[in-house]
Amino acid sequence: MAIKRRKPRSASLRFQSFLESKDITTTKPERRLVVGTRRCNGRNAYGRITVRHRGGGAYRKYRIIDFERRQRDIIGKIKTVEYDPNRNVRIGLVSYLNGAKCYMLLPEGLSVGAAVIASTQAEAKPGNSLPLKNIPVGFMVHNIEIRPNAGGTFARSAGTSAQIMGKTDNNYVTLKMPSSEIRMVSGECWATVGVLGNADYKNITWGKAGRSRHRGKRPGVRGMAMNPVDHPHGGGEGRSKSGKHPVTPWGKGCKGTRTRKPRRKNLLIIKRRKA
Repeated sequence: MAIKRRKPRSASLRFQSFLESKDITTTKPERRLVVGTRRCNGRNAYGRITVRHRGGGAYRKYRIIDFERRQRDIIGKIKTVEYDPNRNVRIGLVSYLNGAKCYMLLPEGLSVGAAVIASTQAEAKPGNSLPLKNIPVGFMVHNIEIRPNAGGTFARSAGTSAQIMGKTDNNYVTLKMPSSEIRMVSGECWATVGVLGNADYKNITWGKAGRSRHRGKRPGVRGMAMNPVDHPHGGGEGRSKSGKHPVTPWGKGCKGTRTRKPRRKNLLIIKRRKA
């Protein structure tokens, strides 16, 4: 999919860009696979804000995605390619020979009419799901389970994938994650072959604040523009950092300061994404 730019008929349209939607075949989702959602907007169970700058946005209905690929050893065909407002990758409606219908994340190279299957004996080609121990070294995979039968949790956003780097004698597979972290995962975990599509999503220029508000992102005010009662950076005559290090509204360092408690070392992580 290509990035398209709008004609600069106004100041807000001058730098806006968007993705072509020629690949989308229908705008009406499968009724049985759609549920309503209740918004939390950065609030916890007590209704208190725990993540700032979230709220509002266009109303969405949640599409139930089959991250576990429950229909095993049954061939399915992709019937539609659809837009999902809850994620940045296209989804495909898969119709199986037994009559079941499910949504799956759509990798590059798949379109309407393509056949997919989840099986231990499946061929390692885009869209097919099989255990990591059965996928050859060097292949790119997505929707990877962290534990057997837990459902895919790794590499699920647009344009991402993990690479199989090697296999060990104790039934572990070494993966290079999208974050450049290198870690081991059990060979019994399932994954889907291929690289997820819609990779140009990260190149979109939103162009105006209104498009961010439609996505549920509220404005983030600089601490320097606040009063001293609201932020440690606030107050002063004119613009002044007062020689302070950057901190959060609650006084914790926010640029390079290590604030996490030391955890027990994860022996499955060979190389972390940060040194």
